[in-house]
Amino acid sequence: MEIGISMFGDVRYDHQQQKFGSSQQRLQEMMEEIKLADEAGLDVFGIGEHHRPDFAVSSPEIVLAAASTITKNIKLSSAVTVLSSTDPVRVYQNFATVDLISNGRAEVAIGRGSFTESFPLFGYELRDYNALFSEKMDLLLKINEHDVIDWNGKFRPALHQQEVLPRAVNNHLNIWVAVGGTPESVVRAARLGLPMIFAIIGGMPRQYKPFFDLYKEEYINAGHDVSKMQLATHSHGLVSEGGAAFIDRMYPIYAEQMNRIGKSRGWQPFSRQQFDAGRTKEGAYFYGDTNEVTDKILYHQELFGLTRWVMHCDIGAPDHKDIMKGIELLGTKVAPAVKKALEQQ
Repeated sequence: MEIGISMFGDVRYDHQQQKFGSSQQRLQEMMEEIKLADEAGLDVFGIGEHHRPDFAVSSPEIVLAAASTITKNIKLSSAVTVLSSTDPVRVYQNFATVDLISNGRAEVAIGRGSFTESFPLFGYELRDYNALFSEKMDLLLKINEHDVIDWNGKFRPALHQQEVLPRAVNNHLNIWVAVGGTPESVVRAARLGLPMIFAIIGGMPRQYKPFFDLYKEEYINAGHDVSKMQLATHSHGLVSEGGAAFIDRMYPIYAEQMNRIGKSRGWQPFSRQQFDAGRTKEGAYFYGDTNEVTDKILYHQELFGLTRWVMHCDIGAPDHKDIMKGIELLGTKVAPAVKKALEQQ
């Protein structure tokens, strides 16, 4: 099983200055974090796309291109690319370029996105939310399969005998579908034989098991090779060397970001009780020491049949030194322990 990290490039709010911190500083820190993830032996790094002041990254492929020059082995993925509000031709071209620079390590995870700022920014209507994604995914998959495209759609000019260049290494990009919790999305990914990554960022993970069972059933019924099935989850967390002080430090950072997002969505204030409940075995969070995180990853792998697990580790912008330590521990302690346990099963 692959183990990796993902980030959104969270920027901490400076209450004294009454503004968000420096995106430039956060991007430079992220380069150090990505480099360490590669050196620590992690399998994959993912970076998300947002168009908000509390996140430093609007173009994952630019960050990944920079990361490709300072890493050697780690896979480089978006987490996610908001396909509904961008052009699939450019998505393919940009990620194919990263793939060429990185010697075949690029991936793209496509999704609708959890925020909607990109729709008015790039001139799209929210009423077309689902239709945009369906049409653009169809085009992206065709580009990935064919050098020369003939294609017609509703939201983009037609393509007639158009060659899309450059081509990825081996003329193929690994395209994941990021799913947030709708059966329709799960079924579509399964029937197309696409790898699925499921965001489990709250509640009780066990409640999501029917989605994974549905995916497996539809994947098999569609006639795909079971040995090639790829399933992943993305969960919030950060590894520590243990101790209550770490948890006490993480809670207000995490809660502030959840409350900032929740304010616009009508959520109740995020409580310490919620945070602590999320850290239990049946909760969704992976804040804890190496043993706690190892045991919980193994539990999720058994529950869902995962081939990849990703820790989203910069929610609320923890201190750079805490993220660096968490990456080191995940790569050198947790990942080897998880893989050894799975080999012994």
